[in-house]
Amino acid sequence: MDVMIEQALAADVATHAAAVTVAAMDEVNRRADVIVPPGPLPGTPEWEAESTTSIPATRQLAWQLVVLRIQLAAGLDGLESVIVLRSQGVTWALIAQAAGVTRQAAHERWGSRVRAVLDRYGEGMPDTVADDDPPTG
Repeated sequence: MDVMIEQALAADVATHAAAVTVAAMDEVNRRADVIVPPGPLPGTPEWEAESTTSIPATRQLAWQLVVLRIQLAAGLDGLESVIVLRSQGVTWALIAQAAGVTRQAAHERWGSRVRAVLDRYGEGMPDTVADDDPPTG
């Protein structure tokens, strides 16, 4: 076999793949900022006006949902985004809507992996996680 082919097939590509993933996530975040722009800078009159409203939380939720949508459209798994959304109380129904699937399909795709992260010791999910897991059995 040709030396270059052997090198291509034997090379450790893990660090390169990780770098591509990081670059992809940076681009996902940049694109999400285009769709849901960041809020006003802290300390500005606009920030002060929003600080006592639900606008910052709504903006953050919208941004996280669009991040998930972009990740999925780009062929990425979106697990990290789903973990963040679940940890902040977002329901499977809203995650499913963002993913373009049913609630059950979203739970089947990410539910056990989210639980493995958020309830790694089997002591129960954090209080912030919505109590809306589909029934089993």
